[in-house]
Amino acid sequence: MTAANQELADFLRRARAAVDPARAGLPADGRVRRVPGLRREEVSLLAGVSTDWYTRLEQGRRITPSDGVLDAVARALDLDAAGRAHLGHLVGAPGGRGARGAAPAQRTRPGLRQLMDSLDGQPALLLGRRTDVLAGNRMAAALFTDFDRLPARERNYARWVFDTDEARALFLDWEVQARAVVENLRLEVGTDPGDRRAAELVAELSAASPEFRRWWAEHRVHQRTHGSKRLRHAIVGELTVDYETLTMPGDPGQTLFVYSAPAGTASREALDLLASWSLTSRPRV
Repeated sequence: MTAANQELADFLRRARAAVDPARAGLPADGRVRRVPGLRREEVSLLAGVSTDWYTRLEQGRRITPSDGVLDAVARALDLDAAGRAHLGHLVGAPGGRGARGAAPAQRTRPGLRQLMDSLDGQPALLLGRRTDVLAGNRMAAALFTDFDRLPARERNYARWVFDTDEARALFLDWEVQARAVVENLRLEVGTDPGDRRAAELVAELSAASPEFRRWWAEHRVHQRTHGSKRLRHAIVGELTVDYETLTMPGDPGQTLFVYSAPAGTASREALDLLASWSLTSRPRV
């Protein structure tokens, strides 16, 4: 079984096991359930497909279903929008991109870097494939870490979150933030199961972190579009920052994260103080 087919089989089995049969509207049939969640024949019933067809799909067989059939399977498995997109990616159907060839190295457009630098009071990070950090402005370096100072191989957000004591000390809700990183990386890897560098990153983090290894095995996916982070910063103390994400036109593999705090709040005052401090701290090279 190929890596892509194995990913599909694993995702479907775990999604099926997570569905409560009673909440799915299935009547009790008196049969003893030896495994949690739905049986394959119940998924096929809810999705309106044959049990044989669904079994072949879950076994990772080469099938190209329509978007409508994938929508029906997603509803039967109670998948959210990220889960539905992940399913499409793994199947390689019209709704997903499926496996692709080797992608070129990502570059930051000069205009985009200028835009990030102009957000003088707002931390901004540009993430690429596999959570590689492509660029960050002065405030992002002050709030998180200066990725530009790290060796090129270490300029990766997931690696920083799981491999450094700095990140564990910074995030008050480290487990929440780290799990979201895993689930977002799962979604990203699903768009290109043959990505060798992504596989190497996953292998390294799995070997180094029991938390990463456990959460990766759950095969949950999540797309970060907005949210918040609770921090305990060494310079300005505790603060909460909200973030919004922007996908770059012309390169959907790049995502801009912009962090802010509401005016008049202690968190906004902390960001302003951090902005002043970063102007007098050592210059970036």
